[in-house]
Amino acid sequence: MEERIQKLIAQAGIASRRAAEDMIIQGRVSVNGTTATLGQKADPETDTIRVDGKALPRPEKQRYIIVHKPRGYISSTVEDEQISVPTVLELVNSDVRLYPVGRLDVNSEGLVLLTNDGELTNRLTHPRYGHEKTYKVLLEGYVNDEKLNRWRSGLTLPDGFRTGPAKVILLEGSRDGTWVRVVLREGHKRQIREIADLLGHPAKRIIRTHIGSLALGDLPPGKFRELTYDEVKALRDEAGTGKQRRPPQQRSSAAKPEGPHPSRRPSTGGRPASRSGNRSTSRRPRRG
Repeated sequence: MEERIQKLIAQAGIASRRAAEDMIIQGRVSVNGTTATLGQKADPETDTIRVDGKALPRPEKQRYIIVHKPRGYISSTVEDEQISVPTVLELVNSDVRLYPVGRLDVNSEGLVLLTNDGELTNRLTHPRYGHEKTYKVLLEGYVNDEKLNRWRSGLTLPDGFRTGPAKVILLEGSRDGTWVRVVLREGHKRQIREIADLLGHPAKRIIRTHIGSLALGDLPPGKFRELTYDEVKALRDEAGTGKQRRPPQQRSSAAKPEGPHPSRRPSTGGRPASRSGNRSTSRRPRRG
């Protein structure tokens, strides 16, 4: 994808964007052997960009992977957490370093997007962009309309944070438990669990099913797959991050799920999202 040359130089860590503009004005930058001009764009994947005669390194290949996180895994890097709980990164094979888009706590399940596309990650996670994330939630006991309406209108959490309006759809309710679908445009720490506690119906299961248009579908717990071109394009269009280059050979939309790396520990938890088991959790993590 074409970007302004000063931005590409800054992304390569050679100089700030302002300093890169000065380099272009001074004639120190070339594209495919021709002196660059201020405001010119180039595609780092196909064009040769040189600064003082030295070529810019080729950009790292961008990867987009969906994982069905089981219970018992955290959706962040071990280096970030410094704890012994296994991470979703142990479930995938990748030739580049990947980062999770948003988080699920250790007892939550479902869709985790892993990518090295920093711009897309920022757009999908920063609160000001308000991108939707959808969850299927099992609450203890029967939850009446009055309590669901309180959730829909917004509540003040124990730390003083006031949640915004949310879509809360009743799916199935009985004395044994109530399934609801929750669509959020914000991601405050442990938000769903704390709201459920405030309503007096603790969350027994939380399963993330969508990030924007990206759906978990029937991907089994502990498995992963690469996103298709169309899925990446849809996410980038929603996030407003520009056009996605179509690869020479597009993967089928029915891409076969892959399993964890054989040298790493296998999944030990999680259930398919289609089940409605009522297993409760005695210990709640402090990550959200």
